[in-house]
Amino acid sequence: MKVVEAMRIALRALAANKLRSILTMLGIIIGVGAVIALMSIGRGVEKYVTDQFAGLGSNLLFVAPGQISDGPPTLRANPVKSLTLGDMQAIGDRSRVPHVSRVAADFQTRTTVERNGKSVTVQANATTPSYPNVRSWKTTLGAYFSELDAEERQRVVLLGADTYEELFPNGEYPIDQIVQVNGMNFRVIGVMESKGGGPGGNLDKSVFLPLTTAQDRLFKQKNPNGEYKVSVIYASIDEADNIPLAQEEIAQLMRERRGIKYLDQDDFSIISQNDLISVFGDILGALTIFLGAIAAISLLVGGIGIMNIMLVSVTERTREIGLRKAVGAKRADVLIQFLIEAMVLAAVGGIIGVTLGWGLARGVSTLFGEFQAVVGADAVIISLVVATAVGLFFGIFPAYRASRLNPIDALRYE
Repeated sequence: MKVVEAMRIALRALAANKLRSILTMLGIIIGVGAVIALMSIGRGVEKYVTDQFAGLGSNLLFVAPGQISDGPPTLRANPVKSLTLGDMQAIGDRSRVPHVSRVAADFQTRTTVERNGKSVTVQANATTPSYPNVRSWKTTLGAYFSELDAEERQRVVLLGADTYEELFPNGEYPIDQIVQVNGMNFRVIGVMESKGGGPGGNLDKSVFLPLTTAQDRLFKQKNPNGEYKVSVIYASIDEADNIPLAQEEIAQLMRERRGIKYLDQDDFSIISQNDLISVFGDILGALTIFLGAIAAISLLVGGIGIMNIMLVSVTERTREIGLRKAVGAKRADVLIQFLIEAMVLAAVGGIIGVTLGWGLARGVSTLFGEFQAVVGADAVIISLVVATAVGLFFGIFPAYRASRLNPIDALRYE
């Protein structure tokens, strides 16, 4: 029997019982749709997270105090021995670490900011003037503080996007307005662009002020030698290929500065931007596969439904099978006919499921502005192949049963 003719007969048989065919395909439709939607959303989340880390800056290395524990790395380490502003300056010395193009430091703590009786608790980022260049973070209003502001310990502050909206709810122009940081007056000189979530929480709910001003006037965090303490040091490397070498050079420099002997464990951590992206990418990739596997259970249910309806179809068409065999149809012809019917049923359900899954993914992308689900061609192809394979697998028994019918008994069947 020709395959084209077999497909034509299969489609005619399915069209004869439209409602039953649609209900049978429902499991396949839901399964394929769920797989496409969940995998697309999972990949979209993976891309979103990767973009967020990429937005931290270009070719960054993060130096943090203490050893980062096993698991997803964060910028919070065990408080063993603090980093200092002197460490940042040493890392920025091109004679010691030639591949570092820019360096910045950041002291992070929680603080209260007030204006006109409105009080918000935010993250204070006491930074160096190079911070926005290293972190690729621009201002939407005003400008970042200068080296002169830092040297003179000026009481100036920049507001994160969310902090600005909370303190200036009516969109009032904030530049040169006065806010209170921990009860002390500071002059607003700028508003940072929105960054959204990131390592350590919502980056937009924060304020930025000179490290020297903050440590002398507000937090007074210095080590016994009188050096300013910092929470993390950011080093921007000139070329991505030089990151491993720069990582080794910074590690050697830090071991010397901190008096760590040979074979002793480091009391600091150096994390590359790629390390963060890789770890979170692996976690999200595994989660995407896991969600896809759960959704694929619906395909199993759909396959059982196909086998059930094909067995019913064999029973209903017993006389037809007997007649075909009586006029010369072989067992293989009958077997192939019913297998093709099962596969067509699954394939049509798979196509509808792909359309449904794509629609759900696009709907989620529309609902959440910056997030975009990624519908991969591989997910579509795999889903269709698996759906067709499910139809083939669960159609084998009904097709085999149909091919084994005795033509005489089949013709007598009422």
